[in-house]
Order: sequence, then structure tokens, then C-alpha cells
Amino acid sequence: MIALLVAFTFLVAILIDHLLNRHSLVLAESAERDAATPRPRLIPAVVGGFEVLDNLRYHPGHTWALAESQDRVRVGLDDFAAKLAGNVTKIDIPERGQWIRQGQKIIAMHRDGRDLELVSPIEGTVIDVNDAVLRDPKIARKDPYGDGWLIAVNAPDAKTNFRNLLGGSVARKWMDDAAARLRTFAPTPAGSMAQDGGIAFDGLIHALPKADWEKIEKEFFLI
Repeated sequence: MIALLVAFTFLVAILIDHLLNRHSLVLAESAERDAATPRPRLIPAVVGGFEVLDNLRYHPGHTWALAESQDRVRVGLDDFAAKLAGNVTKIDIPERGQWIRQGQKIIAMHRDGRDLELVSPIEGTVIDVNDAVLRDPKIARKDPYGDGWLIAVNAPDAKTNFRNLLGGSVARKWMDDAAARLRTFAPTPAGSMAQDGGIAFDGLIHALPKADWEKIEKEFFLI
């Protein structure tokens, strides 16, 4: 009787182990399929000629933040800054391990004697940088919300920082207002600054008087 009980217990253990391993295998295969399948990108709204994504939070100085986990935040420049910058030849960003503050100047985009500086939307320690953008700054200009991200930050107080950023309908209203104010700097007929379909031209810096650049930096990038 005892032998039968031991044998039965042994068989139950084998069955449980088989079911657990099978479940783990299914999960692993599912994870592999998910990793192999590219995640669809959100379709941005076009506001005042510039793209705005609802899953991002924006600093009024035209940088964005995306919470990837409780403490990890990805950072980049927005479409407004990207289109204004034009043909950037070099980008300076913080190094890994550097502590940055919200509102601190951390990005410098260099082009044709006119530099564009941008502030951080978040506070924390830089834990990753986009080396591809350092090698080819055009990536940040052409795909600012995707492959053109700049840094990742370990932000222990991210929740508080995000309260100071703009999102949703507030971000769209802010972008629309920024686009309207930018048009006042452009002499006619360049004042429209947009292609057919309402998308702003790339390299808007060429449509703006050089004499106004310092004022533009203060008004839009809070420098």
C-alpha cells in the first residue's frame, strides 16, 4: 500500500513538472514571437504643422519624456525643435553617469554657426545614450520620437517631475500656440512655413531672421 502511495505521489510530481515546463515553454515561445514582431507606432497628431504624440509628456522647452518603467525615462527633442534645427552637424548630450536636473541645459545641436540648446524634461542619472545619434545627428532630426531619442535617465522622482510636463490636449494647445508665435518671426511670404497638408518645412531656421535668433531661443527653448 505504501509502495503504491509512493508511486502515485511520484507520478503526480512528474505530471505537475511536465505541465509547468510546458507552460514555461509556451510563455518563452510567446515572448520570442512578441520580440520578433515590431510594435506598431502611434500615429501622431499634426498641430500647427508639428507632430505631437499622446503617449509622451513635453517640457515647455520642446523636449519630451517617456516613462519606460517606474524609474527609467527616455528623453528626446520634439518635432518643433527638430524641424527648426535643420541640418545639424553635431549633437552634444550628457555622458552616462551624469546627474541632470529638470530644466537644465543638456542638449546642444550645432549647425552653420547657429546652435540650438535644449533643456532636460526630467531629473536623474543618465544611464544610456543613443550612440547612433552621436554618429549621425540627422537621425534625431528625421525621427525625433523614434530612433532619434537621445538619452535614458534613472529618475527616482519621476512621478513628481512628470507633474511639471505637458500631455494630451494641454500639449496640443501648447504646440499650436508655439507654432502661431513662431510664424510671427518669419517674414512674408515665408510666414506660413508649412507644406501642402499642413506639415511644417524641415530646416525652418532658414525662414527666420538671424537677428531674432537670441529672442527665439529665449521664447521657445527657455535658454
